[in-house]
Amino acid sequence: MAAPIFRCFSWVRWSGTLNLSGFLPLGLRKAHSGAHGLLAAQKARGLFKDFFPERGTKIELPELFDRGTASFPQTIYCGFDPTADSLHVGHLLALLGLFHLQRAGHNVIALVGGATARLGDPSGRTKEREALETESVQANARALRLGLEALAANHQQLFSDGRSWGSFTVLDNSAWYQKQHLVDFLAAVGGHFRMGTLLSRQSVQMRLKSPEGMSLAEFFYQVLQAYDFYYLFQRYGCRVQLGGSDQLGNIMSGYEFIHKLTGEDVFGITVPLITSTTGAKLGKSAGNAVWLNRDKTSPFELYQFFVRQPDDSVERYLKLFTFLPLPEIDHIMQLHVKEPEWRGPQKRLAAEVTKLVHGREGLDSAKRCTQALYHSSIDALEDMSDQELKELFKEAPFSELVLDPGTSVLDTCRKANAIPDGPRGYRMITEGGVSINHQQVTNPESVLIVGQHILKNGLSLLKIGKRNFYIIKWLQL
Repeated sequence: MAAPIFRCFSWVRWSGTLNLSGFLPLGLRKAHSGAHGLLAAQKARGLFKDFFPERGTKIELPELFDRGTASFPQTIYCGFDPTADSLHVGHLLALLGLFHLQRAGHNVIALVGGATARLGDPSGRTKEREALETESVQANARALRLGLEALAANHQQLFSDGRSWGSFTVLDNSAWYQKQHLVDFLAAVGGHFRMGTLLSRQSVQMRLKSPEGMSLAEFFYQVLQAYDFYYLFQRYGCRVQLGGSDQLGNIMSGYEFIHKLTGEDVFGITVPLITSTTGAKLGKSAGNAVWLNRDKTSPFELYQFFVRQPDDSVERYLKLFTFLPLPEIDHIMQLHVKEPEWRGPQKRLAAEVTKLVHGREGLDSAKRCTQALYHSSIDALEDMSDQELKELFKEAPFSELVLDPGTSVLDTCRKANAIPDGPRGYRMITEGGVSINHQQVTNPESVLIVGQHILKNGLSLLKIGKRNFYIIKWLQL
């Protein structure tokens, strides 16, 4: 490819070791021979759920991928609408699908829906999304772009398997819609869609039967998604769209549109939706999102989300959320049968996902926080940064205090507003209700000792009762 075609175009590159093939254009890079049986392998992991169309095309999907490995790689895309400023765990399976395809030597595109997010995808929803201001969508799109690039970089740097991978590219569909005029677009595109077919989609039927009905903006969403597929097919030779299982109707619209215009076959691959224990889809709208942005969900919280997965889910999640070979997963599960109390599969799952999302430093942070909170580790507390303490104890007040000579336990508790004034606060200490750095203190007049009450990082963790934490940063030590 010569100069970038779109203003919102970027190649994702990393400062680490790269294969030179990573700088070749989409559609002009040879894929390695390890892609044979790729679809069957991901089907066996449970990552790929459905293929569309399954048969009846001039060349079927498995043959397309096998043919690609012998000559040129395929290009696959998946869309991510910026309805929030962060991706969440519900997006991870689609990303893992892209990464597995990239690892097999194919080129993948993560498409940020900077334009389509303003309409709102009705798929899987019982009511219309709350409209977002243009500025909010643009800010969210920039944040998603950075998040996707960070994940791709972690994947490249920390999960390399020695093979020659395909490229990972981030685009934004606002680049090709912002210059479109409505009437011109409808005249050029609208005549290729049949109302009966669009109305028959399950997502549309569900909304039309709901009390709120469906707006024209939502109804038009599948047309824009179909046009995205066509645009990427024309510009990048993209023949495969990846999406959640609730996207099948939109993928079908893209297939029909492209086939009508070009006579060529394109394909869709769906990944399963991740749900909570109650069966609700994980995501922002359901109010149960586990975010991938550290400012919204810390590495510790992400780690704990996966550590807490029940035994009846963990084997499936190891297959879905990690790159571990299936024989290794079988071995992990066999060890778990012998020593279930160690929760080995859950810890490995949490470590693999946290490393992918937050890098090695993020995983180390999650482990430090785990040791500090659940194992009362003083060493872990001393190694923690201010940011980690604030993430671990999100609701804990944070105070910066000057350490005056002779500062006592009582002085500290009162300056941090951790105990009431007067005899009641004094008794809380003498009766054993106060601890500093996981060590109970019962003498209110004890003078603070650096190295015991004040850690080498200048912090003190004050706990009142069983659940109330206070973080103190000492100045002028």
